Amino acid sequence: MRNDGQPSVDVDTHVDAHVAEDAHVAEAVRTGGGKAGDGVRSGRRWFALIAVGAVGLTGAGFGASLLIKSPAQAAADSRPPAPSVITAPVEYRPLASSVILRGTVVAGQSVEITPGGTADGGSPTVSKLPLKAGDEVGAGRLLVEISGRPVIALQGAVPLYRDLKPGAQGSDVGQLQDALQRLGHSTSPDNRGRFGEGTKSAVTKLYEAVGYEPVPVGGAEGSAAVTAAEAQVTSAERTLDDAKDALENAEAGAGTGAGSRGTTGSTTGTPGKADGGGRDLQSLRKAVGRAREDLATAREGLVAARAAAGPMVPSGEVTFLESFPARVQDLPARLGGKVQGAVMTVAAGALVVQGYVPDHQKGLIRAGQEAELLSEVNGATAKASVRSIATTRTTPRADGGAQAGQPPGGQGGGQADGDGYLMVLEPGRALEAEWAGQNVRLTVMAATTGGKVLVVPVTAVSAGADGSTAVTVLEDDGRQRRVRVKPGTTGDGHAEVTVLDGGTLGEGDRVVTGVRTDGAAQGGAR
Repeated sequence: MRNDGQPSVDVDTHVDAHVAEDAHVAEAVRTGGGKAGDGVRSGRRWFALIAVGAVGLTGAGFGASLLIKSPAQAAADSRPPAPSVITAPVEYRPLASSVILRGTVVAGQSVEITPGGTADGGSPTVSKLPLKAGDEVGAGRLLVEISGRPVIALQGAVPLYRDLKPGAQGSDVGQLQDALQRLGHSTSPDNRGRFGEGTKSAVTKLYEAVGYEPVPVGGAEGSAAVTAAEAQVTSAERTLDDAKDALENAEAGAGTGAGSRGTTGSTTGTPGKADGGGRDLQSLRKAVGRAREDLATAREGLVAARAAAGPMVPSGEVTFLESFPARVQDLPARLGGKVQGAVMTVAAGALVVQGYVPDHQKGLIRAGQEAELLSEVNGATAKASVRSIATTRTTPRADGGAQAGQPPGGQGGGQADGDGYLMVLEPGRALEAEWAGQNVRLTVMAATTGGKVLVVPVTAVSAGADGSTAVTVLEDDGRQRRVRVKPGTTGDGHAEVTVLDGGTLGEGDRVVTGVRTDGAAQGGAR
């Protein structure tokens, strides 16, 4: 018995008991007793299970201690991390603002061939199609035949707006003469701008070269006018001859009578009267003078009739193109079909680029700005400049055309074709033929500083309540300094700034562009 009242255990007795048990087990093993061996193995298995369970309970308790937090610790963990500033460097470089659009490379001139009615008032019909889409066209070439009459291509900048007839004068006649002479058909001796005999001869040769006869002015009536004028001349010539003969006979007779009177000395008779005829020489002389005047008038009429007659150039039979070779861009007509609208579109002149500028970018683009073209077919680039931008907005029609601002045959890019303000870019060099028809990327330099300036991200510029603008500079020691600035050109997400009020800002300074709460970036992004 222990002093605390609990029963005591005799250590020696306890040890002896274990020793006796071990001896008993050993004897059993030695003598082959199977039951004793089974007991030992069973005891060992129970011991192993108890050890594993103890380790598991210990791990579970440790995990629970990690999950259980005090209220103070939970509140601390829920607080957001300290904010940090995002900065960017101040740069000193040129700055440009660009506008990127789409455009289509087209010829500088696109002309639709739209024949009018026939001379007899019938419905015009396509009677010959010597070309197909994509074919090259040279000056003096037959483009199409409408109801047996040709449409011929000639070089010139101004479309033919009237029929050119013999006797006509003007700059359009001069353009026709220039085109004829380029083809080797001389218009001499006509002065430039006057449709005379030399021009008539050249026109006749032009039509003969393409296998047609030119249209005569007035048709049969024109020829009849010349014939009538010729008849008047003939009649006037005969009348004059008759008057001359009568006068000569009268004068001869008067001379004979005067000689007789001189012989006999007779004073009878009236001076100036012919003997036997009694005709007045003065009247005969007057008749001769009038006959001469009538003949001169008839001859002037014949000259005028002949000048007005001859070959003419109907406005529908000639198409002026700026330069050659030209190209058949579109050919909707079919042989034997009735003419309904344009039968052919011919493109000529140097290649240009057409694009359509959307409303929100219209104010950024003006004539003269530089641009760059990129062909995404072969990666080629070319410099260009804005030649013009329309003041009237073009909207697409339901039939796929354009209501305003789109030249015939023109196509665009920017937005949908024909949707926006038509812009024409002129390449700095002549583009190769493979550019024609390509849809290309246009980068227009809308604004540029022209030299190096202080540049900061647009997000670094902030506006105050008083309307002033400033940037915030982050010093190396973490302090922030506000600098008033005046923004200038913007582009590519950056802005030009000019320092105000004697502030200091230089290349390499760090300006604050924002704040983030990412704890990994505490201390400021630099």
